[in-house]
Amino acid sequence: MRVIVVGGGVLGTMHAWQAIDRGHEVVHIEREREARGASVRNFGLVWIGGRAGGDELGTALRARELWERIGADVPGTGFRPNGSLTVCRGAEEVAVAEAALALPDAAERGLKLLTPGEAREHNPALRGTFDAALWCERDGAVESRIVLPALRAHLAAGGRYAWLPGREVRDLLPSGTGVRDDHGHAHEGDLVLLCTGAWLTGLVRELAPELPVRRVRLQMMQTDPLDERLTTSVADGDSFRYYPAYAGTALDALKSARPQAPVPAEHRMQLLMVQRLDGGLTIGDTHEYDEPFTFDVDSAPYEHLVEVARELLGRPLPAVRRRWAGVYAQTTDTTRVVHREQVAPATWLVTGPGGRGMTCSPAIAERTANLAGL
Repeated sequence: MRVIVVGGGVLGTMHAWQAIDRGHEVVHIEREREARGASVRNFGLVWIGGRAGGDELGTALRARELWERIGADVPGTGFRPNGSLTVCRGAEEVAVAEAALALPDAAERGLKLLTPGEAREHNPALRGTFDAALWCERDGAVESRIVLPALRAHLAAGGRYAWLPGREVRDLLPSGTGVRDDHGHAHEGDLVLLCTGAWLTGLVRELAPELPVRRVRLQMMQTDPLDERLTTSVADGDSFRYYPAYAGTALDALKSARPQAPVPAEHRMQLLMVQRLDGGLTIGDTHEYDEPFTFDVDSAPYEHLVEVARELLGRPLPAVRRRWAGVYAQTTDTTRVVHREQVAPATWLVTGPGGRGMTCSPAIAERTANLAGL
């Protein structure tokens, strides 16, 4: 079978991976010269701990298995099973962590509540003052800026994969057996998989005019290399407010007793922090839901993130090297992991994983492959 994959982000690349892994031929088309969307503007986290129970957690756990397998085959992805620590400050945040331990799937997530001393055994760089930390053994990380070229190089080595960047797909072929790009070239195949990320206009709108997906804007940053290892990914207690696994009476009590400060509340913020292989720290993030989005970045969220990270590490941060904004597509019903729809004969649209894209894309692609009969 010849499969046409449209979209060069992590979701499209994982669909290409599944097709190649199952013995098929892939033509992979991307409208930019290189993927530039949410897939390269994120933390590179494979994040299990905060996922909603049920299908979302099951998808994330399966994806975690696949990432480990892919990382062994392609060391250039930078996959590492580093785990994460969500640092709790104050009795209310500790109570949310304790409630998470009572979840029926807590063991699957690898959750454990640690004292500050135990947390520092996992991550000695956490020298700040805190009361406890929620350890998630199943969390991991990859290198978001280099993972896609590494995967493509591996796919190309097999001789059944063609990467065609700088081409925007405009139409499906009348025969329903492929696509036509903006160079006027036809690409024939037996199956078309549209994984176009936050690009929801053009052909996508024509095929799915009532798409139940919205766009979300974020701001993030990266520092110069830290002169020591951050051996785990790190989150602050505001992440409890964001991830669905922590919903419940303990979280309600936290929100009531300790409303977020104005800047994180306005920008719907949490702190997540992961160290890159070069030693730099990727830190974020914000969430903006109402379009039209602003075209500039706001300084106040960065100042807040620097201060929180400094408090957790108990030391000044290296200089901030990069700041950026990004946009991803998220299902409007956020209990759904992804929107997957057959929009034409032999043509599937897969979009809207939101902030779960890097984590869940290997398992999302596997399920698409099964449904499409690959």
